[in-house]
Amino acid sequence: MRFGIIGNGSWATAIVKILTGNNHTINWWVRNTESIDHIKKHRHNPHYLRTVELNINLLQMSSDVKEVVSQSDIVIVAVPSAFAKDALTGLAADDWKNKKVVSAIKGLLPDKNRLLNDYLEEKFGVPLENYFAVLGPCHAEEVAAEKLSYLTFSGIDTAAANEIASHFHGSFINTIVNHDILGVQYAAVLKNIYALGAGIAHGLDYGDNFLSVFIANAADEMASFLRQFGAEHITVGEHEGEDPVTHLKTPNYAASVYLGDLLVTCYSLHSRNRTFGNMIGKGYSVQTAQLEMNMIAEGYNASKCIYLINQQVKAPMPIAETVYRILWENVKPEEGYREMEPGLI
Repeated sequence: MRFGIIGNGSWATAIVKILTGNNHTINWWVRNTESIDHIKKHRHNPHYLRTVELNINLLQMSSDVKEVVSQSDIVIVAVPSAFAKDALTGLAADDWKNKKVVSAIKGLLPDKNRLLNDYLEEKFGVPLENYFAVLGPCHAEEVAAEKLSYLTFSGIDTAAANEIASHFHGSFINTIVNHDILGVQYAAVLKNIYALGAGIAHGLDYGDNFLSVFIANAADEMASFLRQFGAEHITVGEHEGEDPVTHLKTPNYAASVYLGDLLVTCYSLHSRNRTFGNMIGKGYSVQTAQLEMNMIAEGYNASKCIYLINQQVKAPMPIAETVYRILWENVKPEEGYREMEPGLI
């Protein structure tokens, strides 16, 4: 099984650490040759997760995305959603034949507000049965520190999803598999918006009492939106019997990939969306916050994408809409939250 990774940010680097730690040779697309030379010489990414020592003996690095894809059986796309199309420039439909694609993107491609699988199918003819997604709850920084983390692998071909997941499982990585490929991706998009909103609340000096109510309402709002897409297991506490082999209760994805990822992204100091929102709440402009962070907060573009999608879905989304209005319509954060407060229950 030959793995290829497209992207060299913090999450891509964390995935490299996981797979090389399990003795997999990786074909790794790194954007520029300067970074490749640095990694070969110093054994760490010069820009992200710099404390992680990389096993360069297991790394085949290239700035040619076509070369990386051609040499891989499973291609993991781990770039910010806004840059996904650019990263795949130069590839053709033939390059994707017989390849399995794993999305590690937690956002929507902003050109048409669509998931990566929609773009790959339209542009390259990649069928949904060859497409998978890897989600959290999992921060790259904790993977770097080898703190116990959980990954959810989703795909309509659950046997293949289990096979892919098995290569990630290890002493500090537990894996869960489901087939709700659309639901988990939209959940990952939404949690970033709500985490950004949690950061705004913190920047406005709201306390823990408000934040707990905010996140509880965000979870309810997310479930309402996901239900429109037929997402499964979105109610905590509901299980379909037990596993016939282990006799443990079957997984409830609301407890991990939906609710778990929402909680960690809203609360964790590692969360770039929470950090971005905190700056907005403190009065930074969007442009200034982006420059200060020097990293992509997926919730920013996602807030506009979901706002536009919801014009058709029509799910009640006052929290996500408030975040959108603050970021894109210049509504003052304190004004937007004051208007939102009475609707939280």
